[in-house]
Amino acid sequence: MLRDVLAQDKTAEAELAALVTRTGSHLTDVGGIAARAAAEILLETGDVRRFTEAGFARFTGTAPIPASSGEGGKRPVRHRLNRGGNRRLNAALHRIAMIQLRCEPRARRLYDNAVSRGHTRREAMRILKRHLSNILYRTMVRDTQPPPTLT
Repeated sequence: MLRDVLAQDKTAEAELAALVTRTGSHLTDVGGIAARAAAEILLETGDVRRFTEAGFARFTGTAPIPASSGEGGKRPVRHRLNRGGNRRLNAALHRIAMIQLRCEPRARRLYDNAVSRGHTRREAMRILKRHLSNILYRTMVRDTQPPPTLT
């Protein structure tokens, strides 16, 4: 019974990998993104050209929301996590961030730098997820552009 389920899962994963490859997406080149996560990101996003980078961050729920008040005319000092946006994309970004924290030194450095600057762990995770959102956006936009022609 369990072997059948695992075999079906393996077959589905291979089919998803083939479909993601057929789209021409390079999302799986980003650390922490397997074919299943890439397929989920592509499905939930649709045509990425309808967004700006900041708009995509709002759509994924990774855009910061000012959380401090009483600074007068100054810019807010603290930001909080956005609970809006597409929750499936936000959950996928969270899983990618957790994998990158374990396996990607640049992600760990970004997170540790945020904590050392006085941010809480939750704020540091928000910063990392926003960074990953920007990477996903740029990768998907690059994938939609036709390759340059050599003359």
